[in-house]
Parts: sequence; C-alpha cells; structure tokens
Amino acid sequence: MFSQIGQLLVDVAASFFVYLLLVRFHFQWLRVPFRNPLGEFLAVTTNWIVMPARRVIPAVAGLDAATLVAAWLLQGMGLWATSALRGWESGSAPGVAATILASVAFVDLVRDSIHILVFAVIVQVVLSWVNPYSPVAPVFEHATRPFLRPIRRLLPPIANVDLSPLVLLVALQVLLIALAYARDIVGGVS
Repeated sequence: MFSQIGQLLVDVAASFFVYLLLVRFHFQWLRVPFRNPLGEFLAVTTNWIVMPARRVIPAVAGLDAATLVAAWLLQGMGLWATSALRGWESGSAPGVAATILASVAFVDLVRDSIHILVFAVIVQVVLSWVNPYSPVAPVFEHATRPFLRPIRRLLPPIANVDLSPLVLLVALQVLLIALAYARDIVGGVS
C-alpha cells in the first residue's frame, strides 16, 4: 500500500513539472508570447530549474535546450523512482539500465508533447465555439497554428466547418499508438 502511495506521489510530482517544462519549451519554440496568465504561470513555476540549467546548457539552434534537458532528466528521475518503488533493480548492468531509463524517458517526453498538443487543439476548438474572445484564446491559436496550417492548405473548410483539428487529432492518436509500441520495444519500464 505505501509503495503504491509513494509511486502515485512521485508520478504526480514528476509529471506535473515535466508537463510544465514541456509547455514552456513549446511556448518558446513556437514563439507563443509569455505576456498572458498561462505564460506567467509557466515562468514562475519553472524558473527554479530552468535558470540554473541555462548557465550550463546553452541554446541549440534557437531552442531552449536547458528546459528540454531539465524535462528529460526529471522524467528519467521520476521513472527511476517509481521503478525503484516497484522493486525494479538494475542487476549487474547499471549502464544498460540507465540507457533504458534514458531512452524510455525520451519516448515519454515525445508522448507528453503529443498530449500537450492534443489538449491545446481541443481547448482551441472549444474556445472558438464557446468564447473566441477569451484572453487565452490567442495563446492556444498561436500554439496550434503551425500544426493546423498545413492541413488547412490540403483540406479547406467545408461549408465554414474547419475539419483540420479533427484530422490532426486522428494523426496524433496514430502517433501515440506508434510511440506505445516504441516504448515497449525500448524497455517497457512504466
């Protein structure tokens, strides 16, 4: 029982900060303005890990590598902690175990990034119907536009109904299925 509680607490804490770091990375990558309530929340809650990491990890090709590496390390530490609480041991090959954990953490980061995009698309669609003038509507529009634009070129609106979010969501679900298989191949650590 205590092991399960420990796993839950570690998983919730690690996942919370990993998602925040990933959203911050994607905001910077997609040039989403931080001058909004969500952007300010991201900055305040992640500066404690991002600012020190930036001192040792430089930006790569204009991308905030420090934020991404921090998310990857935190994901790996969370995997290691939950696996240790389950009784998983590295045995006589700790290097192999570390490689497996690092690989699974990378696959999980890609999966979490897709989950963030799925969430952003759904919120953007709902806001466009319910409250298109919401203060956060431009944030979600800006974050999803690079992914929806190519689909909109191929599939223009039909009778003023934009089906591009639906097409993107189906494509993202296919990617999530492929990532689940990749995760099983890489190590199957959960």
